[in-house]
Formats: sequence, structure tokens, C-alpha cells
Amino acid sequence: MTRAHGHPGLFITFEGGDGAGKTTQAALLERWLTDAGHDVVRTREPGGTEVGRLVRDIVLHHRGEVAPRAEALLYAADRAHHVETVVRPALGRGDVVIQDRYLDSSVAYQGAGRVLGRDEVRDLSLWATGGLLPDLTVLLDLDPSVARGRLDAEDKPFDRLEAERETFHVRVREEFLALAAAEPDRFLVLDATRPADDLAGEVRGRVRTVLR
Repeated sequence: MTRAHGHPGLFITFEGGDGAGKTTQAALLERWLTDAGHDVVRTREPGGTEVGRLVRDIVLHHRGEVAPRAEALLYAADRAHHVETVVRPALGRGDVVIQDRYLDSSVAYQGAGRVLGRDEVRDLSLWATGGLLPDLTVLLDLDPSVARGRLDAEDKPFDRLEAERETFHVRVREEFLALAAAEPDRFLVLDATRPADDLAGEVRGRVRTVLR
């Protein structure tokens, strides 16, 4: 089946604040799809390529300030390279691409969190990717105070975005929910405080529908 983006594959992204459980759900979905006989490419942004790993180190672990517009451009540059070298080739082969973060993260974190503007940041990413949108975006919604508790429990240093104040993360969460409300056909919004197995079941149910 050729989908809206013109490729035979399936593009699924996971979004949400830090600590929402995106990595866990992406891994569970990958296992389920692989067991069902699908070819799966699991990746992330930033960091899904060698170039992306360099960008990730700059935007998340660089000591000192990175100007907000520079930050947005770095994410877009990584996204352009990642889509061109990893995502589109996989979709062209008919694979299922499962990705941790995509352009909605930039709209939420740089557009709302950094107050650069939703439309400007979204247009930048759409230009960088040639207009590629996911077939399904799973938004794991979590209150920032609960997310901070989860991150504290991991007992590891916060990256630049994790270390931002709660007001920043509140803006990010509100923007994610606004994006989901604007595109209900693309988004599946789930309460990230629920048990992981319950969430995985709902994700599988929606993916079955998209696969059909």
C-alpha cells in the first residue's frame, strides 16, 4: 500500500516530554512488528546518523549558551540529513520506520518552549524534509512535574532541555496537545502515567488500523 507520503512504508513517530516513556514504547512496538514479520527501522532525532550524533552533542550537551534560532536550525539540519539518508530510503523499501521525536518536537520545544513561533519552526522543518509527515504520531502526555520526578529517579545529569524550568516544559506540553488537537487523524494521545503494557496495547491497536 502506498500511503499519503508517496512511499510503500509506514512512518510512526513518538512524541512527548522527557521522561514520558517514548523509548520504552518504541522498543515494545518494534518487537511486536518484527515478530509479525515486518521489516522495522528504529531511529531517533537527533542522533539517528553520524552527523546527528554530532548535532545531538551540541544541542543537548554543549556547555554554554546556544542561541534559540541556532538551536532550531541545528535540529532542522539534522532532520534534513536524517530523512534523506535513513527515513526516506527505508520507506521506499516498504519498511516500518519507528522514530523517537520528529518535527513536532521542534515545534513544541523551539516554537513554544523557546518562543520562536509555531509556524516558523514548522515551516523550517517541512522545508528541510521535503514536506514529509508521519502516518501516525503517538503523543505520550505527561505532567512536567511527574516527568521531573521520573528523571530525578534516573540519577543522571540533565541535558540542556531537561534542565529548563518548569514553565518551559509547561509550554512544551501545551503545544504538543495543541498540535494533536489540530491533527486528530495523525495523532494518538495517551496518558503516560498508565502502565506500559496498557499503552503498548493501544499503540498496537492504532497501528493495526493504519496498516490496514
